[in-house]
Amino acid sequence: MKVSYWYNNRDIRIQEVPTPVPGPKEMLIRVISCGICGSDIVEWYRLPRAPLVQGHEIGAEVVAVGNFVNKYSPGDRVFIAPKVPCMKCSYCANGHYPQCTEVKERLPGGFAEYILVPEIFVENGTYLLPEKISYDQSTFIEPLACVVRAERLAGVKKDHSLLVIGCGMSGLLHIKLARTKGCKIIAADIHKTKLEFAARMGADMVINAKDDVASRLVAQNGKKADVVFLCAAATSAMEQAWSCVDKGGVIILFTVPGPDQNVVVPVNDFWMKEITIRTSYYCGPPDIIEAMKIIGEGLITVDDLITHRLCLTDIAYGFQLVTDGRESIKVIIKPNENVSA
Repeated sequence: MKVSYWYNNRDIRIQEVPTPVPGPKEMLIRVISCGICGSDIVEWYRLPRAPLVQGHEIGAEVVAVGNFVNKYSPGDRVFIAPKVPCMKCSYCANGHYPQCTEVKERLPGGFAEYILVPEIFVENGTYLLPEKISYDQSTFIEPLACVVRAERLAGVKKDHSLLVIGCGMSGLLHIKLARTKGCKIIAADIHKTKLEFAARMGADMVINAKDDVASRLVAQNGKKADVVFLCAAATSAMEQAWSCVDKGGVIILFTVPGPDQNVVVPVNDFWMKEITIRTSYYCGPPDIIEAMKIIGEGLITVDDLITHRLCLTDIAYGFQLVTDGRESIKVIIKPNENVSA
């Protein structure tokens, strides 16, 4: 089978490896669709494990199951989470599923024709896809689940004003989900194309992030934002978040600068204003179930975010598109197809 090994964003190699055979409690899946996530191109985050097979937004078909696998059968359409919690430790008991340290194993990456699914993922990380969710749509389940969790942590509710800084796929999903809650949404980005996407996806106002975002926000919104979602890793974006949150407001760090970047938090100012800063990393099983419901019931659409579908041999081009960030939103790799579009 063909597998894509990532060494860095400029060195991605397609290799032939033996197709694995599932053990008694494992299963083999054929990857139909796998999205390139913005985190896939973050080299400081990925390089320590390189070379590796990336890809964690996976829609697949079950091909073969081990003798002791009873929950799934060949032909089943599935989404598989890239990592799973134990559901038993203190972190899981308190809803901090992403922080669970009991399960060390990760799902093999989806930029491959087939994946051998380990036992723990068969038991706790596999979800049957409803008929209403296509394979391409299934690549949004994990990123939307992360958005679901972040908006819950932020306490987003009707009539809140939200500022989304960074209008890549995650930022646009924040806009779409917040729209269903009756929020007023302001979007900021440095790219004109992404601001156009944000307006089409439901943002009430868009601001070029090169401008004085805080001043324009107050002038057009009448106040600063109740909630700021930071979906851009630039330190300048973080400084904008500090300046744009209203008194008693919440800032969600959905992404962060690299570990070599020094971030200064205006603690004294925030103390007086009672600002809450929260981080949101990954998601948990309840968020995945909620994301599947949102997509399956058509509460939000996701197909309009897909800009490119590429075959596995074109994955290097896909990474270039996502790294450049100007002309793409959702890039989906189709490992078992030979045509790109």
